[in-house]
Amino acid sequence: MKLFRFNGGRIGLTAGTSSYDITDALGVDTAMWPPVQMVQLIADFDAKIQGITKHPQTRSVDFSTLRLDVPIEWPNKLLAYPVNYIKHGEEMKSTNRADRNGFFMKANSSLSGPNDPIVLPDVPGREIHHECELGIVIGKKGRNISRADALGHVFGYACLIDMVVRGNEERVMRKSYDSFCPFGPYIVTADEVPDPSGLQARLWVNDVLKQDANTRDLIVDIPEMIETASRVATLFPGDIIATGTPEGVGPVVRGDRIRIAIENVGEMTLDVR
Repeated sequence: MKLFRFNGGRIGLTAGTSSYDITDALGVDTAMWPPVQMVQLIADFDAKIQGITKHPQTRSVDFSTLRLDVPIEWPNKLLAYPVNYIKHGEEMKSTNRADRNGFFMKANSSLSGPNDPIVLPDVPGREIHHECELGIVIGKKGRNISRADALGHVFGYACLIDMVVRGNEERVMRKSYDSFCPFGPYIVTADEVPDPSGLQARLWVNDVLKQDANTRDLIVDIPEMIETASRVATLFPGDIIATGTPEGVGPVVRGDRIRIAIENVGEMTLDVR
């Protein structure tokens, strides 16, 4: 199943080849602030989704005609792991590693959707890089989650691009500009991604392949990311964890187009402005 937001905060799902607008059936107020409607659905998903496609207020939609929004706009947390592939550490000549440094946080306001541009800040003389990553969406609250139980706390997965201004400021600042975390185009539920430890992830800039790696090569794998994060902070439904990027990062400039594709998860193409 795929969950998505569209046309200004409406909520939809795709089951098989059919897509539905379930906004009214859920009683969702698209104008609610803060915009936590998708987080609320994820938190009580099993109960709320029962029979939803047959609800009298559910309607079929043509997915190809929808303007998709960022699937989760207001998570409790947006966490990310630095230098989580050996070859990326080598290319950056970095002594940091995910297994040594743990996670960092990006501002939630950096999240943007599959139809939003990446807007580069005015930072003359600085390079701004793309980073291809898998986004993990937490589905169940937990603290001190064991490795054995970790995947049971995953709701689903999405494509994620971790944009960054290279420089000496704190990583959180350099990665938190508005639009610096494209996420989507939808959330694929975990049952449709049977082996998240073997997903091929690729990123192109202007149709030139720049990054091409598999999650099997992560230094800190997905269960360990969840275990580690939950030792520090309670994880809540809707929280997003970015896995870290493989080698091949590089600069982008205004006018570029970035495409990310992750096996069994999805793909999206974004304009750089």
